Amino acid sequence: MVQFLPAFLRRLITLLLRVYYNMSNCIFCKIVNNEANATIVYRDEQVTAFRDIHPAAPTHILIVPNKHIESVNSLEVEDEALAGHLFSVASQLAAQEEIAEGGYRLIVNTGPNAGQMIFHLHLHLLGGGYMRHPMG
Repeated sequence: MVQFLPAFLRRLITLLLRVYYNMSNCIFCKIVNNEANATIVYRDEQVTAFRDIHPAAPTHILIVPNKHIESVNSLEVEDEALAGHLFSVASQLAAQEEIAEGGYRLIVNTGPNAGQMIFHLHLHLLGGGYMRHPMG
């Protein structure tokens, strides 16, 4: 039945299903809502930060908005302050983790080709040693 709908309606239905599925089964939403375990290192009314369970560096923290946003591509104009807050929290955490002076890397993967595996916007804070994979 769906294949007979106009292309824009098929895209809309696909998007709605993806958002519904991700919000109801999103592990990051469950962590934000205290429905799943995580080592939380920071929380406020806008974001939650916790240690990655598969760290790629001595310090590897994920900073996620408490509001479910699928990716950078899903950000709206009203999310600009929240996006900026993610980076402010990253700077705070880098200082707290004592990696600010030596340097750290911030990564946001957007979409499957970039390696985004959980479709809830998140900022990786990595540091605590020399980064072996040069970027840019």
